[in-house]
Amino acid sequence: MTNFKGEPDFYVPAGRAADGPYALDIDPKRVGWGYSSLRVIELEPGGSHAFGTGESEWIVLPLSGGCSVAAEGQTFELHGRSGVFAGVSDFAYVPRDAEVSIVTTGGGRFALTGARCERRLPARYGPASGVPVELRGSGNCSRQVNNFGAAGVFEADKLIAVEVLTPGGNWSSYPPHKHDECRPGEESELEEIYYFEIAPHDGTEGLGYQRVSPSGHGRGTDVLAEVRTGDAVLIPDGWHGPSIAAPGHDMYYLNVMAGPGVDRQWLICDHPDHAWIRGAWADTPVDPRLPLYETKESAEEEGGR
Repeated sequence: MTNFKGEPDFYVPAGRAADGPYALDIDPKRVGWGYSSLRVIELEPGGSHAFGTGESEWIVLPLSGGCSVAAEGQTFELHGRSGVFAGVSDFAYVPRDAEVSIVTTGGGRFALTGARCERRLPARYGPASGVPVELRGSGNCSRQVNNFGAAGVFEADKLIAVEVLTPGGNWSSYPPHKHDECRPGEESELEEIYYFEIAPHDGTEGLGYQRVSPSGHGRGTDVLAEVRTGDAVLIPDGWHGPSIAAPGHDMYYLNVMAGPGVDRQWLICDHPDHAWIRGAWADTPVDPRLPLYETKESAEEEGGR
């Protein structure tokens, strides 16, 4: 994916990276990097899709609807959800060098988050009830993080994947941060994909903004993009953030990360001009609109009051 100058396109509007059955197909060969992949497939009621995992491990994550995922002689029934703003979803992990089939009775939209890897781990089911939900930041920097495929939460070889939900008018991925160098104990080298969905308001399409600025490492990625549902932003390097949700329109993004490190870690470095904001969060309450929907953690907290 390149622009008219032959340079990489780091902002990928909806449909730009469609390929075959996929509404979005980002893989290392097309992007020109080493590890991270993301595919989004839309299936009609009764629809199915089969694919080989190749050199990558994958998590099948329902964005809307439910499906069954068959791999390695096992079938995982994913209950899914009506949409990304409705709740946490269950998911299925499938290993490299496997054949996979997805079948849906009611139809839906499904994300395949992938990473080139070496180890071949067993296929597994991830229940929605096991997804840790974190409220990060405070005030107008508050956001919700569904850590379904985070390092330290769910085992994978290279793949790290999480969902972030930002209430309308808030900033997330803030302060700007980077992870484009390997500095043991301080920063891990990870390529990253942001996939966006924006909640409409009274039938009006929503929008948001994403900033990526050069860090002095890698390709010098520089993006300021207006993002809408189905858009993606590729981050091989650079300071990324803020992700800005327009007032009245909640923002969802799916983060997919992977890199060359031996240890699967998400270690970041905050931009020195903006890192001070973290110190202000202790004196400001979390946005009361969060969590955007009841989670296992919020239900338990309510029961304990």
